[in-house]
Amino acid sequence: MNSETKNMTSGNSLQQIVLFFLPLLFGNLFQQVYSLVDSIIVGKGIGDKALAAVGASGTLNFLILGFVVGLTRGFGIHFSQSFGKGDNRLLRGYVFSAQFISTIISILFTIVCIFSLKTMLIFMSTPEDIFKDAYRYFVVILAGILITVLNNLAITILQSLGDSKTPLRAMIISSIINIILDILFVIGFKTGVIGAAVATVIAQAISYAFCKLQLNKVEVLMSEGNEEHSFLPDKQLCFDLLKMGLPVAFMNSVTAAGGMVLQFFVNTMGSAYVAAYSVCMKFAGLFEQFGISVGLAILTFVGQNKGAAKFDRIRKGVLQGIGLSTVVNIPLAAILIFLPGFISSIMLSDSATIGYCTEFMPVLGISMFALGWLFIFRYAVQGLGNTVVPMFSGFLEVAMRLLFGFTLGRMSFRGVAIAEVSAWIGAFIMLMITYFIDIKKLKKQG
Repeated sequence: MNSETKNMTSGNSLQQIVLFFLPLLFGNLFQQVYSLVDSIIVGKGIGDKALAAVGASGTLNFLILGFVVGLTRGFGIHFSQSFGKGDNRLLRGYVFSAQFISTIISILFTIVCIFSLKTMLIFMSTPEDIFKDAYRYFVVILAGILITVLNNLAITILQSLGDSKTPLRAMIISSIINIILDILFVIGFKTGVIGAAVATVIAQAISYAFCKLQLNKVEVLMSEGNEEHSFLPDKQLCFDLLKMGLPVAFMNSVTAAGGMVLQFFVNTMGSAYVAAYSVCMKFAGLFEQFGISVGLAILTFVGQNKGAAKFDRIRKGVLQGIGLSTVVNIPLAAILIFLPGFISSIMLSDSATIGYCTEFMPVLGISMFALGWLFIFRYAVQGLGNTVVPMFSGFLEVAMRLLFGFTLGRMSFRGVAIAEVSAWIGAFIMLMITYFIDIKKLKKQG
């Protein structure tokens, strides 16, 4: 077995979760560096309106790329369960089929989305003074969908096999290159927002190449001498993957649709509020990586132990994940509550826009714990093989954003923040109840 892969079905569960979580955290933080560096260089190097243009495409980014990336994350549930079960032949079949599906869907998404991008930006009421830059930035991102999806699939395969170190190394390398290219293109060559987008795509390609090299060395993925080879994937395995992956993909897109609702309200307030909202959500995206990383560790842990039918071990690991998530979110909540002006000034220059951030960020900070617990229960439920309820939790998030967006979001910028965190709390409660029901059923069946 390759030394970087880890079987998490035996041994000290807390130690395994923490050791798996730490590289995931650092990797996800480095991935966020892509976005933060873009924002800092675009905001300081070009201006607040250019930053607003990049931010205005953020929810579209989540809506479109979130679907195909969510698809690969759903595929990972089969990878981890097959690995935990010790069925390497089945694992190889799933991996090959997932690569085939991801390639086809990425190509189709690229074509459809590029031709409908202007319509989507108009639908979101993107301000006229940032429309062109928003379009230019995102069309480049869309052109790189295939690279982004294959990179995320490679990372998902490695993480499902217990390897969180290789994705970390890939993200460190690609982040450094992304920073260099951002400075070169935006500051040096004066390419505007297009240069920032090109730098991001190139960084994703380098990350994928690094992960692919490591995947070629993983012993459990190497074909045995008696295996038959085909250029086409197994139809049943493709069906199994889509059955698991599509609900996760739809969940991501539905959640993003809720974000588009809030983006609409913010867009009607003007470009200064768009810039403030962009910065607030950049930091929310950065800080949520701590909770996401714990959740992803739980996803792999639960998936492998579900394959091995070790349900008591799953319950113990999830409780430990809740404790870990709570601890890591304490300093993050404090920063958002007590230092919103300081951190927003890192990317913004206008004092009024910074003032808008001080209205928004404390509301996010108060709710960071609920967000962390949401990720624990979402990924635990998915690891158990239930991706349908998490999908419906995405619809609940949209409903909460719509309800509070129309009642509070139209009245104030802080109301938009309340609408955002209401979605976190509602989904957390729904998924927590689902987890306890599912684990109880599985234990009885076992």
